[in-house]
Amino acid sequence: MILSSADDLQVVGEAENGAQALEAVAAHRPDVVLMDVRMPVMDGLSAAKAITSRPAAPAVVMLTTFDLDEYVFQALQAGATGFLLKDTPPRELLAAVRVVAAGEAMLSPTVTRRLVGHFAADAANPRRREAVQSLQLLTDREREVLGAVGQGMSNAEIGRSLYMSEATVKTHVSRLLTKLGAHNRVQVAIVAHDAGLLDG
Repeated sequence: MILSSADDLQVVGEAENGAQALEAVAAHRPDVVLMDVRMPVMDGLSAAKAITSRPAAPAVVMLTTFDLDEYVFQALQAGATGFLLKDTPPRELLAAVRVVAAGEAMLSPTVTRRLVGHFAADAANPRRREAVQSLQLLTDREREVLGAVGQGMSNAEIGRSLYMSEATVKTHVSRLLTKLGAHNRVQVAIVAHDAGLLDG
């Protein structure tokens, strides 16, 4: 009802479980999918993984009751674009869908740090070592952009912070996605955190 109330958004399908969600995505080819974490038949995490692994996959946003849900973190690693709490105010829900549809990550800086930090706090873990190694593939400028993405900054904010045009920022973000083997900005942010770029 909330989504249908917006003139620029159209609800093309609904599903009661993850299996139906896969069918609906195949039938309607939406730009954005809002996926509940806990659903019968196939849970939202499994459905999100299946959807994001498809070519030209839609952006997937997870809905959860808990703001630090381990399943949501796993979904972000699997390719989901972000997450929303179920009690998100209607105006923020609509804004989030628009942001994701435009290709941006849908995590505020505070949420990014809390979520990633909560489940990647161990500095000695293998992901930390792997992330640090991946930094060797990057130029100094790309590392700066990586840190900014990790802080949840938009392309426009990164441009202002690093004195670059937004087009140049987009180019750097695209290179980061390729070099890091990431599907989206959220996965780039996770690498930034794992590598320790956000420490301190």
